Amino acid sequence: MSVLVLVGNPRPKSRTLQIALQAAEAVAGRAGHAGEPDVVDLSELASGLLGAAPPPEVQDALDRVAQADVLVVASPTYKATYTGLLKAFLDRLPGGALASTVALPLLVMGDPKHSLAVEVHLRPLLVELGATVPTPGLAFLEAQVPDAAEVLGAWADLVAPQVSAALAGITPPPSTTALANTAGGAR
Repeated sequence: MSVLVLVGNPRPKSRTLQIALQAAEAVAGRAGHAGEPDVVDLSELASGLLGAAPPPEVQDALDRVAQADVLVVASPTYKATYTGLLKAFLDRLPGGALASTVALPLLVMGDPKHSLAVEVHLRPLLVELGATVPTPGLAFLEAQVPDAAEVLGAWADLVAPQVSAALAGITPPPSTTALANTAGGAR
């Protein structure tokens, strides 16, 4: 199982990157994958995203994203949705590029009133690209940073069985609202 973290924060080494790495490691560990996740930090590729043809480093990142078994897609919440940087990158993928990928959407936000953005904005984009998104996305509040290990661990406990089932081609049981309550998605 290959796990890749795609981060759409324009700031290098962002808090979003750190939360996404912790989330990916927690889910992968519970799904029986011990390796380090691969990372595509879009802050490092921003200057090459808007040209007519992607430079080699952007094409390499696109290829790695399309080949991942599990893709954690993380962004800070800007203007009640994901960043334009993430959108510009994902727009370079052809339709169906994520057809063999299980995607986990994650938004880091300052205010719980944006909690639905992960489901209303980011999940549909990943589904449009063909990804299987078997779980509710994670709406992670900045106020939860001190408790990140606990919050992400509880989320991973709920998510990992669904990820494993999706990878095995088994229809997972429906998600419970406990995920949203545990991860800060409903307050």
